[in-house]
Amino acid sequence: MGGARARPRAPPRRVGRTGRAALPRDADAGRCGALVQGHARDAGAGTGGFRHLRSAWRLGAALAAGALHALAFAPSTAWFLQPLALALLVGLLSGQTVRRAAWLGGAFGLAWLGVGLWWLYISLHDFGGLAPPLAVGALLLLGAFLALYPAAAAAGFVALRPRVPAAWAPLLWAACWLLSELARAQWFTGFPWIASGYAHTVGPGAAWAPWIGVYGLGALSAAWAAAGAQAALERRWRAALALSAAVALGALLPQSFTTSTGNLRLSLVQPNVPQSAKFDPAQIDRNLDALLAQIEATPAGVVVTPESVLPLPLAYLPAEAQGRLAEASVTRHLLVGSFLGSDEAGWVNSLVGWHQGQAQYDYGKRHLLPFGEFIPPGLGWFVRALGIPMDDQAQGAHQRPWAVGGQRLRPLICYEDLFGEDFVRSAVDGPEAATVFVNASNLAWFGRHMVQDQHLQFSQMRALEFQRPFVRSTNTGATAHVDHRGQVRARLEALTAGTLVVEVEGRSGSTPYARWLAAWGLWPLWGLGLAAVVWAASRRRSTPVAP
Repeated sequence: MGGARARPRAPPRRVGRTGRAALPRDADAGRCGALVQGHARDAGAGTGGFRHLRSAWRLGAALAAGALHALAFAPSTAWFLQPLALALLVGLLSGQTVRRAAWLGGAFGLAWLGVGLWWLYISLHDFGGLAPPLAVGALLLLGAFLALYPAAAAAGFVALRPRVPAAWAPLLWAACWLLSELARAQWFTGFPWIASGYAHTVGPGAAWAPWIGVYGLGALSAAWAAAGAQAALERRWRAALALSAAVALGALLPQSFTTSTGNLRLSLVQPNVPQSAKFDPAQIDRNLDALLAQIEATPAGVVVTPESVLPLPLAYLPAEAQGRLAEASVTRHLLVGSFLGSDEAGWVNSLVGWHQGQAQYDYGKRHLLPFGEFIPPGLGWFVRALGIPMDDQAQGAHQRPWAVGGQRLRPLICYEDLFGEDFVRSAVDGPEAATVFVNASNLAWFGRHMVQDQHLQFSQMRALEFQRPFVRSTNTGATAHVDHRGQVRARLEALTAGTLVVEVEGRSGSTPYARWLAAWGLWPLWGLGLAAVVWAASRRRSTPVAP
């Protein structure tokens, strides 16, 4: 027996059918898919040159995806490009570090907003007088700043993705994307131009607009895009199918929340005065005479002109012009763009309502445009270099809708219609609730390119969200009538002088989105997005983190 003691054996390792040792793993993080942040193969495989080449390829692909995203918005109706482009971005984030993800998200945002906002070059160069390199540089600088928002969304997603089960990854991406869009919409006065939800004024997503609004639509589309990327790269189809069904089944939701308040005839004036001639002292008399002739030729009813259509503040108009306006108001209700105020109190970009025998109605613009209407601190030199007239305006006071012909008209000036949260209270039920929204704009600063169609698309989204008609009177386009279901019923050709006469059906009542937005603003969306991010951050990591 020898006294030798047998050495204890280690327990046998369990071997699967394939002959490989079965390793312990988290059930939710078992497969190393595209949305799982693994060991960052890019950081360790191959030579340094190959790694740089692969990084450059991803950066180029992110730029291409961002440009594709921009093509989903008006004048295009290819809404499906929006989730497709976002799915490409999510796929590119696979296996990336947080820093690389931020670069990819920033490249996506730079291309998206650079392509979508290129028309700003016309304002900077043609009217601001900036040399082409400076105008391009200013546009790229703006695009780079706005690209910080999608960069933050991408970085946050990659940082938190290892903490959540694979099935929840699409919702995490939706939360990160939602927070980035809300921040862009509200921080630094807000600039939510071509937010992702606007692509869905057409297509199956439009049915969700009266329930969750443009930012909710953007989040829903982001989740759908991430689920699509997950299905393509990991063969996980359940989330993609569920979210596809959710988007499609929006059509089964109740869609009728408002009722008719009757019809009203409106004449929408489009003067087509070139921006270079609008404030030219040598052409003021001619432009004013042409405008008054257009107004006098309209039929009885309500006449709406673009913003700042009068080339002089109302108090400085010649007596003859004031007399012609007073005479025209005998048989018409006039809503005319002008400036009210004084040098001491400040000038307010306004719409002035006249009808003989009634008190004058004044609406002053409340959401001012940085650089164009107020000067951000320390940037007066830049605004002066552009030579923008009336560049430091005062904010208008709150005003109720204008009661005309059994309807209540709620004016909006220029890009105020991007900020539905600012004027939603005028769309909820009550004796003062608006039945028709009226937008007066001057987009002559930006040519005839996609800016006109983009701005019209924003009015379409507000019409869907609040189920109210929108009418638009603009200097050069797009002058149009949008019904309460977001459909463009009539539109004048751009860059032509004319008057669009339309019969508009007013609406009363409130959509679910209008009710909760009026009660709580965008805070419910902020709360949902932040709750998802905090939940993810509080979990323990379930997958390795890329170095």
